[in-house]
Amino acid sequence: MLAVLLACGSVAAELEDRIVAVVNSEIITMRELNQSFEPYAKGIQTTYKGNDLEGVLEYNKKIFLQRMIDQILIENEAKKAGKNFTTIKDEEVMAVIMDMLTKNNMSMDAYLKKLASEGKTLRAVKKDISEQMLRMRVLRSEVQSKIVVTDEEIGEYYDKHRSNYEGKEAVHIRQIFLPAPVSQGQKSRENVRAQARQLYERILKGESFEMLASQYSKEPAAAQGGDIGFVERGAMMPNVEKAAFEMPVGQVSDVIETEMGFHIVMVVDKRGEGLKSTSEVRNEIKAKIENEKASQKYDEWIEGIRKKSFIDIRY
Repeated sequence: MLAVLLACGSVAAELEDRIVAVVNSEIITMRELNQSFEPYAKGIQTTYKGNDLEGVLEYNKKIFLQRMIDQILIENEAKKAGKNFTTIKDEEVMAVIMDMLTKNNMSMDAYLKKLASEGKTLRAVKKDISEQMLRMRVLRSEVQSKIVVTDEEIGEYYDKHRSNYEGKEAVHIRQIFLPAPVSQGQKSRENVRAQARQLYERILKGESFEMLASQYSKEPAAAQGGDIGFVERGAMMPNVEKAAFEMPVGQVSDVIETEMGFHIVMVVDKRGEGLKSTSEVRNEIKAKIENEKASQKYDEWIEGIRKKSFIDIRY
């Protein structure tokens, strides 16, 4: 009996220590994947209401592994840029946490107790925030900083969309968008719905909307923390528009379902009707063009990094 138990323990240890991915000279073990994914798994288990929990967990675990791989690639690129670039100071991370606590009127002691009740540690939270900040820093350096929008492009865009700038009511929003077209099928949409619900719960618990958008949103504005800028009535999908215009400034919507996927929206600012001059809409148009270019640039950049790297996924 003892021999059997020892053998089972040995097999379990081997499974935990087995390599699930090799990224250049670094490895990711099953133990590392399980430990990193555990908080997200708990969130899914708490919020998922369907009948295929195991399938949803497995689907999201594979996505999470790809994020871990991309994080290693991003960190490698940051190291190439120099030591100062890769250093996310502890005080920078703590500033994010303290800002979150202030906005939620919560003391550090209460926050630590809350983390303990969720099976998390401050160290793990700080590591997550540091990784998100590094990712945003690399994106801004390698992608956003290389985007140039000329006056000619702004002028052409304005002329082409002149009717859109007739002074309609507008709302400035940030958005997290997870695509899941109806054509993909119900099971696929349920997986994405669970992921969106998990992100919403994390926002309610005080995590930065901007950082979560930069890490998880699948749209051009992700590199800007989901900042879409001002959007006028008639430019958004009906469900998203209704929520955006009805919410007060500073509020975050629940998960919004559309035929294209799932949205979470935060209202940054609002403005009423009135004629807008070219100078008033210049920055808005510039941001839209930048967002369009950023999406393509990021896809090209990360794909280029993957191609020149050694990646062996064994999961």
